[in-house]
Amino acid sequence: MITVEAHLARVLAAVEPLTRRETLPLADAAGRTLAVDLVSHLDVPPFDNSAMDGYAVRRADLRGASPEAPVTLDVVADLPAGAAEDPAIRRGQAVRIMTGAPVPSGADAVVAVEATDGGVERVRIEVEPLAGRHIRRAGEDARRGTAVLTAGTVLAPRHLAAAAAAGHAVLDVVARPRVAVAATGSELVEPGEPLAHGSIPDSNSTLLAALVADAGAEVVAAARLHDEPDDVRAWLDRLPDCDLVICSGGVSVGDHDVVRAVLGTTGEVVFEQVAMQPGRPQAFGALADGTPVFGLPGNPVAVHVSFEMFARPAILRLLGRRAPTPVPLVVGAGWRSPAGRVQVMPVAVTTQVASLVAVPAYPGGSASHLVTGLAAADGFAVVPADVTEVAVGQTVPVLLAAR
Repeated sequence: MITVEAHLARVLAAVEPLTRRETLPLADAAGRTLAVDLVSHLDVPPFDNSAMDGYAVRRADLRGASPEAPVTLDVVADLPAGAAEDPAIRRGQAVRIMTGAPVPSGADAVVAVEATDGGVERVRIEVEPLAGRHIRRAGEDARRGTAVLTAGTVLAPRHLAAAAAAGHAVLDVVARPRVAVAATGSELVEPGEPLAHGSIPDSNSTLLAALVADAGAEVVAAARLHDEPDDVRAWLDRLPDCDLVICSGGVSVGDHDVVRAVLGTTGEVVFEQVAMQPGRPQAFGALADGTPVFGLPGNPVAVHVSFEMFARPAILRLLGRRAPTPVPLVVGAGWRSPAGRVQVMPVAVTTQVASLVAVPAYPGGSASHLVTGLAAADGFAVVPADVTEVAVGQTVPVLLAAR
């Protein structure tokens, strides 16, 4: 057997970040990967503006002002947010101003309305403001030309808001990797269809397609294939242009392991035993046209685990993203782990005494066929190969699953 690290290193060495890009409106860019560093077109905010509803004033007029010694000023203008005026403020004057409105150039502070009597024509003020009080200065958030977002950022709503504030209407994003998926197995039938003896619903096709989409890629072909070499060859021959191909099932040493039968003789795809549980049989290499291809085990839990450990990192590399970092969590219920193999245990994340803890997601542990139990998992604990007993209270790294 080879180590998990060795197999992953070989996968990542065969995959390069995509150079294809798309330009999308902000509204369509959520969840996509930023292709280039983004610099601000503007000072943010673009002008000095009020942080409060109140009055723009000259501090010199309010020296010594207090509740016991209020100062009354003439109100000479009213500025709502969006106002374009810059009214002059002379000695003994103030401008009524709303949050977000431009601060008049003659003012050096804003007094919150709560410290006044709220007057419209004349206002009584009961505080002596500090210099620049309640003024948001132009460029204090970001200066024109400074970096706002970096390439590789997965664009969440907060990133889109930052891009909009920086004056961008469209964003350059990495094109989605084009991925083909196939589940092999003559026993597989369409979910919901009647089952003959020996048949099972095909959950792998649904699982793989959803995992590919969750990783940020596009499924361009999906198939359910019988354990017949001609079926696999025909599907591969008619594939559209792809960046990655992922098959499940047929990668071990059985007489009907069809993926091995088709791809194992080319020399471009290597079939290996990886020191991992579940998911020991793995295949990886390239099709005749150079497209990277994964051969994952056929049991659904092993499919999910193998995708998280190997295929997702490959897709993220295509996108120029960083691989997810496991989160250390305390073990809330212990379990055993096989000696000499990295165990990837589906775990549920719960709260105990105000702390997040990881517990096995279902009684069957990491058994590779327990697909309905997999639904209870919030992530996967990655137990090192030299650990055979995972005890309550110790810490384990957990790859959190998509929610």
